[in-house]
Amino acid sequence: METPAAPPVPRPAGPRTELPITTAAPVKKQRRYAAAALSTVLAVAAALGAAAAVSAVGDRTKVLAIANDVPAGQPLTDADVVVAEVSADSALTPMPATDRSTVVGKRPSVDLRKGSLLVAAQLQPGTGLGDDKQQVGVQVKRGQAPAGSLVPGDKVLAVTVPGQSEQPTGKDGAEAPPTSVKAVVVSVSRPDASGAVVVNLAVSSSDGPLLATRASAGRIALVRDARSGS
Repeated sequence: METPAAPPVPRPAGPRTELPITTAAPVKKQRRYAAAALSTVLAVAAALGAAAAVSAVGDRTKVLAIANDVPAGQPLTDADVVVAEVSADSALTPMPATDRSTVVGKRPSVDLRKGSLLVAAQLQPGTGLGDDKQQVGVQVKRGQAPAGSLVPGDKVLAVTVPGQSEQPTGKDGAEAPPTSVKAVVVSVSRPDASGAVVVNLAVSSSDGPLLATRASAGRIALVRDARSGS
């Protein structure tokens, strides 16, 4: 026996409601336009940054810098000067790298520090440390000068050290005062393996030959005068 078919469901009465039809196409187009605009902005920014970098590199110039500490009065050597690149700046007046050969051998009038730029004003003619006097190089052994305290400009007494068989005495048999020469320190070398240093001294023309004779015998000790303000 067959089952009777269910009666059809009647449709609800009233006006028919149409569902809105949506599409994602406009949203996708807007996203594409935004992505394209962002890409354009980034490309422009990158181009501007590259142009600025190229411009900055183009504005750099080669100048002279100091490779080692150099005290005032000590001649500059080729190893004391290096070439550096800095940004062009009207406030800076370092010497150009093309002047390197002309500065070697010159004496700075002030202490030069490693890493600083070399300025022409630091190499004014003369050192101001007895340029109108004679200069004598004196090798001073360890213990014959204040350890590490002599600097250009110091006033010193170059005292003659008696020989092993010499004992200076006065007329009454008392010990005679040592002979000395007044001088000004022009430069001090770095200590060698034994601790000895070479001190360039500026002395009067009348004392130059005498001091050179005593220095050649290695019989000079230096006594530093009190510095002003000390």
